[in-house]
Amino acid sequence: MSVRQEDYSTWDIVKCTQYGIISRCKELLEAGYDVRTPDADNITLLHWAAINNRLDIARYYISLGAVVDVLGGDLLATPLHWAIREGHIQMVVLLLQFGADPGVRDAEGCAAIHVAVQCGQTAVVAYLIAKGTDVDLYDAHGKTPLMWATWRTYGVDPTRTLLSLYASVNMKDLVQHNTPLHLACLSQNTNVVMLLIQAGADLDAKNDLEETPLDIAKQKKNVWISSRIQMIRKEKGLDAAKGLVKQTMASKTFRQRLTVAVTFFVMFSIGFIFELSTPSWLLKAGLFVVCYAIVYAVSVFFITSNEVSMILPLGISFATKFWVFVTSFLYYWSYIYSPIAKLLFFVVTPGMWYCFWKAFRSDPGIIAAPEDQKKRAIVHLAETEGLKMETVCSTCLIVKPIRSKHCSVTNKCIAKFDHYCPWVFNAVGSENHAYFIGYLFFLSGLLAWNLYGAFKFWAHIDSYPSGTTALEKWWLIVKYSPWVVWIFINCLFHFIWVCVLLSCQMYQIAWLGVTTNERMNAGRYHHFHSSQNGNLEQSPFNRGVLNNLADFFQCSCFGFLKPLSIDWKTKTKFEPEFQNITVHKIHENV
Repeated sequence: MSVRQEDYSTWDIVKCTQYGIISRCKELLEAGYDVRTPDADNITLLHWAAINNRLDIARYYISLGAVVDVLGGDLLATPLHWAIREGHIQMVVLLLQFGADPGVRDAEGCAAIHVAVQCGQTAVVAYLIAKGTDVDLYDAHGKTPLMWATWRTYGVDPTRTLLSLYASVNMKDLVQHNTPLHLACLSQNTNVVMLLIQAGADLDAKNDLEETPLDIAKQKKNVWISSRIQMIRKEKGLDAAKGLVKQTMASKTFRQRLTVAVTFFVMFSIGFIFELSTPSWLLKAGLFVVCYAIVYAVSVFFITSNEVSMILPLGISFATKFWVFVTSFLYYWSYIYSPIAKLLFFVVTPGMWYCFWKAFRSDPGIIAAPEDQKKRAIVHLAETEGLKMETVCSTCLIVKPIRSKHCSVTNKCIAKFDHYCPWVFNAVGSENHAYFIGYLFFLSGLLAWNLYGAFKFWAHIDSYPSGTTALEKWWLIVKYSPWVVWIFINCLFHFIWVCVLLSCQMYQIAWLGVTTNERMNAGRYHHFHSSQNGNLEQSPFNRGVLNNLADFFQCSCFGFLKPLSIDWKTKTKFEPEFQNITVHKIHENV
């Protein structure tokens, strides 16, 4: 059955332009239609080509003399403005190549970059700035792009991009002298408040009404914004009374150290109170109440910020290790007679601390690029294949290498990102992943040794009375040394989750050839063969168990294996031995 051919002979040139019928457009123009003639709404053909992303037609119209910066429509906007509103990056590139001026204002006084920000077109914002547009350009009403982003755009990407391109976070508008943070509070834009504060927004800045951002947040009755600003002001010591003691207590460093100290105190107090020889449970209960009151008071008055709470897992980690080591030497060591057991202790202990330090302090694979290189990459992508923000990090403004991800905690792009681990207070990526695995391995060994030590300690309890049940024996063990039981419970808990985490990590590394991020978000990445529901089906990086392990640990096993050495920060060194990777497909998605 033949398909009916659409008859375009009756279409006018505006409709043909909108639908991309270039043959009909040429026919009408050759018949004498002037390409610069506006329609009844004062809109030119180039406007219609721009808003509908008709690249060939726009190029043809310009060749016939269409004015690139002609104003039209209700807003007296240029074709460039129209293309930007729809996010047609390739049309933006074309118009700029033919001399469009991004500084032309529309009837609302907005230049191209202001329109791009208002419409949330982050790729266009990045391209315009990379091409030379002033990131702090005022519009006719005295607002910069960042002010528009914080006032009108509730997505975070435009704000992140502008801040990454060094937009001034403390400039004031020319009318009411509000900063971007003032405007974010006025519009209650909770998505960008912390971004502005982290970028150095002045919390004491005042507008014409002598209002600070906090004053505006309180007027709007926005508890979330008010509490965040008050928290940061407290951390910075802006609201603290004068005096060394109060300034020290408001210090973020002091609060973090106090958080760690509290974990040491809590862990010791629980075991110590149970260990007290007094038979009075009422006295012990009273001591628990006192300890709880102390910890509660400290947490309320000092440990309040998100940054400090992130220190808590690290504090628990250090406190557990410290008291475990104390218990090992004071309680277990004299009952460990096996030389092998003692040797194992002196193997796993330095191994654990070494791998922990490397995972904690090493660069996880931070991807960085000079400012000019970032802009060149943005321009190149936009002018070759169209700039897609899914291929560019909106915060770091770098082209994302394959397998990388922006870590929201460290605020950096990490090569071969696996996850952020609060227990080592660092992201886990290409440069420290092996150390993280080593840390889990030696830590599980240390915990297992302490579980073994506890049983050896209990084995020396005096013989149980005849007829003692299993439950009674456990109660006698608890009474013999509640501290050892408390440490044993902690070791058992940590041993279980460390072993589970280590097993999951090794399964992903050896059997699947993926990272934790890739396993959880396979549906987001085009280079994975994944089902429609986003579940991982096949990894292009899986070379088999032995080769996967060789690649991860960079071990050749005396020449029997050939590990691939790949720079995951650039992702350009794909070796031919990487048999399961479709190389050209990967490059297409970088």
